Amino acid sequence: MTDERSAADEVVQRWVVLLASRLEQQIRQISDTIQARLEEQIPELGTDARMIAVLAASVESNLMAVIGVLLHGTEVDQTDVPKPAMEYARLIAQQDLPINTLVRAYRLGQRHLTELVFAELRALDVEPNTRVAVIEAVTTVVLEYVDRVSATMVAEYEDERGHWLENQNSIRAMRVRDILADTDDVDVETASAAIGYPLDATHLALILWYQGANAGDELTRLQEFTDGLAGVLGASAGPLFAAAAPDSAWVWLPFQVTRGDLTAEVREYASARPDSMNIAIGALGSGVEGFRRSHRQAQRVRAAVLAHGSELPARIVAAATDSDMMTAALLGTDIAEVRGWVADVLGGLATDTDDDAVLRETLRLFLNRGSTHEAAARQLGMTFNMLRNRVERAVARRGRPIDDRVDVELALFVCHWYGSAVLRPS
Repeated sequence: MTDERSAADEVVQRWVVLLASRLEQQIRQISDTIQARLEEQIPELGTDARMIAVLAASVESNLMAVIGVLLHGTEVDQTDVPKPAMEYARLIAQQDLPINTLVRAYRLGQRHLTELVFAELRALDVEPNTRVAVIEAVTTVVLEYVDRVSATMVAEYEDERGHWLENQNSIRAMRVRDILADTDDVDVETASAAIGYPLDATHLALILWYQGANAGDELTRLQEFTDGLAGVLGASAGPLFAAAAPDSAWVWLPFQVTRGDLTAEVREYASARPDSMNIAIGALGSGVEGFRRSHRQAQRVRAAVLAHGSELPARIVAAATDSDMMTAALLGTDIAEVRGWVADVLGGLATDTDDDAVLRETLRLFLNRGSTHEAAARQLGMTFNMLRNRVERAVARRGRPIDDRVDVELALFVCHWYGSAVLRPS
């Protein structure tokens, strides 16, 4: 029985070698066929000339490796992973494509190669039982090879992805720092293209960081959090993510139209995640100056949070629009920064005109009296209807409802105290 089994195995092996030899003679045609099918089923595999060229080299080198195992009977785990395959895995990572794109490509390649093997076998005069054994031998080798190479490709992808993200974030962070540091006007279109972010939008700046984290994948986790948050908040474009350190990042979310309390939504999204990152949030700001100012506010919030030292809880989410935080943030800052924040909060009502001054003072006293028309009217010496008309005009001049009352009251007080110094010229 042993001799018969050995003889049968030898027969199977001879057919496997013959089949592998026939495949080797057609390797360029087979490689082209598999590549064309992959590009058809996964279009993102060949988005430019370089990706197409490296994909072709990867497919052909993998085929040569598999055929080599079949021809020589070597062990799959002793076979070197082809260099072009490794290069393609790195390229996929650099193109910001998901890892399942690469894994799916190998599985589809396995299926297409198996179909070609069956077609070749049909052209050979092989006894049925032997044919089955040959199919089993070949498919086992192909499956083992794809499993081994896929695992190696995933590891290579993850490693390259980490390096690529770090490099891209470093480059982007340098460009972002240039915009933040430049006090002159910038070419919005050129600067937006350089950082891949719309500077003409309304911005919400955040600083994300881990306290004492050492897992080694902090930036990746922060990036994933940022992408998810942008989707939940309905950002009008992709977020801007710039690495500030191995465990912290600067983030901007762009909006064309803002809605509700974005800070509350950030808190809600963060609280639903198990990650214990800390978040400092600036106030909304428009254009390049709003981009800079919102970030400076987030920086001051973070500084105020860190000043508590060991008293910090496991996770902190603090915003410049929090009444205590905004008061602390405004203390010690320069008057231009205060002026910018007042303009963000009060809109057109922050203009230095006599009419706006009357409307601001009316609204300030009205809010200070708990939004009671009667008390405010008595203090101002006017009728109920006159007061209501002025309040409505003040809100209209501001340009949006007062759903952020704490900020409005603080901004009105700052105008009352500093006067023209914090107002826009008429």
